Amino acid sequence: MNYETYLSPFSWRYGSDAMRHIWSLAHKRRLWRRIWVALAEAQSTVGLVSPEQVDDLRQHQDDINIERAHQLEQDLKHDLMAEVHTYAEQCPVGGGIIHLGATSMDIEDNADALCLRDSTRLILEKLADVLGVLVDQIETHASTVCMAFTHIQPAEPTTLGYRLAFYAQDLLADYHNLRRIHSGIRGKGFKGAVGTSASYTQLLQHSAMTPREMEAHIMQTLDLEAYEVANQTYPRRQDWEVVTALSGLAITIAKFAFDLRILQSPPFGEWREPFGKSQIGSSAMPFKRNPVNAENINSLARLVAALPNVLWENAAYNLLERTLDDSGNRREVLPTAFLATDELLLRMKRLLKGLTVDEHGVRRNMDIYGTFAATERLLMEAVRSGGNRQELHEVIRENSLKAWADVQSGKPNPLVDLLASDATMTALLEPDTIRELLNAGDYVGDAPQRAMNIANQIRVVV
Repeated sequence: MNYETYLSPFSWRYGSDAMRHIWSLAHKRRLWRRIWVALAEAQSTVGLVSPEQVDDLRQHQDDINIERAHQLEQDLKHDLMAEVHTYAEQCPVGGGIIHLGATSMDIEDNADALCLRDSTRLILEKLADVLGVLVDQIETHASTVCMAFTHIQPAEPTTLGYRLAFYAQDLLADYHNLRRIHSGIRGKGFKGAVGTSASYTQLLQHSAMTPREMEAHIMQTLDLEAYEVANQTYPRRQDWEVVTALSGLAITIAKFAFDLRILQSPPFGEWREPFGKSQIGSSAMPFKRNPVNAENINSLARLVAALPNVLWENAAYNLLERTLDDSGNRREVLPTAFLATDELLLRMKRLLKGLTVDEHGVRRNMDIYGTFAATERLLMEAVRSGGNRQELHEVIRENSLKAWADVQSGKPNPLVDLLASDATMTALLEPDTIRELLNAGDYVGDAPQRAMNIANQIRVVV
């Protein structure tokens, strides 16, 4: 890399080499040539081009010369035609029939569709890996009791596995959605300048092949379905649908990362992301262990979330049979969306595999807040014993507020003693029963079973 010029962080910092390859300029040029060869092969079946011309193109299909193409583009001002001329210079026999009957988007849009499909497949593979690691953690912690928080305030107990199952359930929905999107990705096909196949109709009028048959031949070679109707491009709605699915996946990953950041903060102190032996948390404060991976996830997820709007406008404002005001931003938005999502999955897998659960912090929060949470169970049992729900709620509320004031001032939590000696409560339940009910350690309902149900569903799918 030349560090004397601007480089996108996605060129080297974020995303995988495999994803970078899919969106590389070299891969795009090779796809263009592959499509030109497929076009010539179809045309050769009806004698429009000779087998020797096709063979010449095939022999030089991978001999891309981007420097020469850029040199030609300075004069031609058209990147695809610069590649046509570069390819033709290399093919003395077949160079003259490259791009016969085609318009630029017959080549570029089919290539883009192949990139969309390959990128989505790569995302699905990595998402399956993340789900596998997440299921391992759910199974390990299905019954690990911890405090749940609503409004970022202590609420009632849950289990760590059940909390993780919430992310897993959403990720499974993302997986199914992306599989649906992946299976539906289509190319423009070969329909010419405004989608009417007029050029191919003219070209094939004295042959035994129809434009539809030629298109089917080529698309079968490319292993890509074509839209039945397209104008100069495939419907730009497809780009929006694909990246919207990525932004949906980013929602789930971002929530996980934000929750981790909260739980890693010392007042909660229950989770920690992995931290390397030589890793530096802060240049100024050597003691810090900042949740940098989780923060990075939230940063990149925010970017992915913003991208569908650009593609929405591309689709909505692709006026009449085509305008070119989508071209510049698609060169950036599509690779960025996939590379950022790729990085999100890489980091989430890393966080899940290395997630540290601070058992001391979990127990501390249960000791502090669990008694308050268990008052709901006490209320249920007292009502079952004949009490008035509203009156009992007020008794518990008043005693809880007294106890909370003591906890906030650093004193031991007196709530068990207050309620076990309250005359209204002891008239309905024995003091020992009250104390037992206020132990929140097993007040998690069917959370462990539901967590395991999600884990089992994912095992079947991935």
